[in-house]
Amino acid sequence: MTAELVRGQNHTLPQTRLEIRVSAGTPVVAGATLGDERGTVRGIEWIAHPGSPQLPGLEVSQQAAADHRLAVDLEALPAGAHRVTVLLALPVGAGGPVRFGAVPAPFVAVTGLDGTEIATFTLTDLDAESAVSALELYRRQDAWKVRAVGQGYAGGLAEMLADQGVTDPATLAGSIQEAVTRGLARSVAPPPPRAPEADRVRHATGSADHRPTAPPPAAPEPPEPLADPATTGPAHTTQPHTAQPHTAPGPAAGGPSAAAGPSAGGPINYAHPRRQHAAPPSPPPAAPPAQPGQPAQPVAGDATGWSMDERLYNQIWGMFEDLARAVAAYRSAVDFAESRMDQELDRALSDPRNRIGGAGDRAREAARAKRDELASRAREALDRDLAQLAAEAAVVEPALPAAYAGWGNPVWHAHRIPMEIPMALRIGDLHLPERTDLRIPLLVRLPLERGMWVDSGRTASEAAALMDTDRLRRLAMETAVAHAARLLAVYPPGEFAVHVIDPAGSAAGPLAPLVESGVLAGPPAAGPGGVASVLAHLTRRVDLVQMAVRARAADSLPPDLDTGEQLLVVNDFPHGFDDRAVTQLRYLADEGPAVGVHLLMVADREEASAYGPVLDPLWRSLLRITPVADSHLADPWVGHAWTYEPLTIPPGSRVLEQVLSAVAAARRAAGR
Repeated sequence: MTAELVRGQNHTLPQTRLEIRVSAGTPVVAGATLGDERGTVRGIEWIAHPGSPQLPGLEVSQQAAADHRLAVDLEALPAGAHRVTVLLALPVGAGGPVRFGAVPAPFVAVTGLDGTEIATFTLTDLDAESAVSALELYRRQDAWKVRAVGQGYAGGLAEMLADQGVTDPATLAGSIQEAVTRGLARSVAPPPPRAPEADRVRHATGSADHRPTAPPPAAPEPPEPLADPATTGPAHTTQPHTAQPHTAPGPAAGGPSAAAGPSAGGPINYAHPRRQHAAPPSPPPAAPPAQPGQPAQPVAGDATGWSMDERLYNQIWGMFEDLARAVAAYRSAVDFAESRMDQELDRALSDPRNRIGGAGDRAREAARAKRDELASRAREALDRDLAQLAAEAAVVEPALPAAYAGWGNPVWHAHRIPMEIPMALRIGDLHLPERTDLRIPLLVRLPLERGMWVDSGRTASEAAALMDTDRLRRLAMETAVAHAARLLAVYPPGEFAVHVIDPAGSAAGPLAPLVESGVLAGPPAAGPGGVASVLAHLTRRVDLVQMAVRARAADSLPPDLDTGEQLLVVNDFPHGFDDRAVTQLRYLADEGPAVGVHLLMVADREEASAYGPVLDPLWRSLLRITPVADSHLADPWVGHAWTYEPLTIPPGSRVLEQVLSAVAAARRAAGR
């Protein structure tokens, strides 16, 4: 799991052999210094730079470049080295930019030797600085950590080196820049902008509806990071620093506007998938004037977008990111307060004079009081942020359209089957332990770009551990039925079909609403013959549509082929499935979403793991959700473990039956 750091935040390093990758939009000089316990550089022999690129356990690039890879072996560092500080500077005399405020924000990632990201940091808010201390690796209590620093220096390399105690920093800075000038001819130019991923064709009506999409990311075991809840749900992101989904300059960290298409440097397209014109977006609603000394009153749809749905979608993303970063700042401040208290206690107790009388006790009390004061101030700041977000949530929730609303929202009782699909669909809520009543809607983009796995087993959550196994499995199937009903209700009539595989017929009860309303494409498939028939039908559809897309011959598809989106609900997997069926399911999970075939699996991952690693690629390609509350999802910014709460139908409500009846009536009216 990647931790995206904010300035001042730290993260424990799980290994000592690392790479530090620097990505900038212009050639920069990368170096590193070694510091002792106090952070002091003992001499030039503790500085790695283009003129002297190697030290024991440390190697840097010999030239200015837009991308760097620094090699670090923390166990091989010289004795007495307790800190590695990564330095970036703009080359002088090269005719390029002279301040970081004029170039894209550099991005720094600490990775393992296999390229797996451990922690990342985007250096924002730089202006006149021409040199910056990006991050530091430091030893604390026999463990190594990384801290995001982001300290800039308008005086350049010389000022930065002087700040670290280097003797005659101006001379050393000059020699570094001279070495850079000699090797500037070998500089690596910034890579050209990447072309969008291959357009995915959605065959909902037999026509080609193109939009760029991101490749489906892997879904590591808990917690699973959210690359984009609106694109993949809580899932992996290759470069979390680019996941800035709403408005310019963005909710907290800045980013492209929703109308700008794909975000710079990232593969995810946040444009509305069905936008057909290039008119400028309408402005968001104006907020009512705030009272003196009070924060501005929140307004539903207060984000850039081409429609109210898109503005609400972007606003929800902004609330999600704001909550993640506010809690990260609070936790980092508390961690800093604890660390500072430990340091003060160590200094106080190391003085022999404090070991007699009450001096030691007074020092401990003073250190704890300072810790409590810092933690209290951090909590006050967090409470202000949480109160503002709670007020915003209270305004946004009642304004949500049906696709974004929970089952208890009255909008579902007046819902009519639409003629166009919405941007996204709500599949649950997310919250953090700092305030469990502040819920952020979890939205997945439509058309779906990956399937879902409803885990029916006893997960690590307390709610699952206390529940009867049979009840948990029934609840998982009811969750899957509710998700299928929501998908049917937000698609135009006839553009979404649901198939069900229930090998042993054990889910007859939960499936009753779908069966009795007549909205299924056919009766639930049972037994080996039924399973094989449904899988063969959907596999054939994927093959034929793929061939038609590659041959640019969509009009050559067989007349009996349903070109609408297809959802396959699978119960009790892998019981009743042979090797061929498992292979077909893996094929549908990998290739189906690109041509409109999606999986909704209901099974116990722990139980399925007994079948060996052959199933790993299947469930890792699906978004894991649970029928009860579970903390298994992570955000793409700071990697918090978020508690996922599934959407529940209010007790005694008939909203599910009403929605399915409306779907069936709309189909009959449309002659489908």
